[in-house]
Amino acid sequence: MNAFRLASRLSSRASSQFLPRGGVSAATNTSTLRAVTPAFQQQLTAAANSNNKYISTTLPKQKEPELYELGSVDHGFTDDRVDRIAEPERRAFTYLLLSGVRFAYASTARVLVVKFVSSMSASADVLALASAEFDVSAVGMGKTITVKWRGKPVFIRHRTPAEISTEAAVPMSALRDEETDDDRTLQSEWLVVLGICTHLGCVPISGAGDFNGWFCPCHGSHYDVSGRIRKGPAPLNLEVPPYKFTGDAKILIG
Repeated sequence: MNAFRLASRLSSRASSQFLPRGGVSAATNTSTLRAVTPAFQQQLTAAANSNNKYISTTLPKQKEPELYELGSVDHGFTDDRVDRIAEPERRAFTYLLLSGVRFAYASTARVLVVKFVSSMSASADVLALASAEFDVSAVGMGKTITVKWRGKPVFIRHRTPAEISTEAAVPMSALRDEETDDDRTLQSEWLVVLGICTHLGCVPISGAGDFNGWFCPCHGSHYDVSGRIRKGPAPLNLEVPPYKFTGDAKILIG
């Protein structure tokens, strides 16, 4: 704005200095303006340059603060800090709360572990069926009874002395699954075997077959009085379950 004011003042002075007073024709005015124009332009340029030295449109660049000058805006450490001397009860309460939560976690974990382990153990009804005791005092010599243990049939035979001597005299070369009669009995007069054919799981018939032991009619397997396979497709002898005598005429199976 100062440059424009100065230019207007100089133009008015130049006009009054170089133009004649009184009436002037249009041609004379035009030629006179053309004559003073270069000098007038130089004066305007000098005035503008002198004023531009003191006019600035940009602000000085400010220095950015360093990271350590900013400081911390998080006052949680100082606001929530427990003073051990001024407030000892707050410290005790904090420790009590933390220990209580940890005790709750430990108790919950213990309960879960106990329930998981107990779910893997056998139930009471399963444990009741794990073993069974039978009274065989009424079984006559040479007779066989069938009992049930863990859902499976079990043959209990009261053998005669002749049957015992016959089975003891069988050579191992005549057997497919070699076992002596003494290895299959705890007391020679009593034979306890599972009533399941080792071929395909059928139930053999007692007192039948070529060896007067058991005969499987499904595929023709013959077992002797010791429960050993003697003829047919069965590969193994009848299985002997775990059992023991709890009395003179009582057998505990399982």
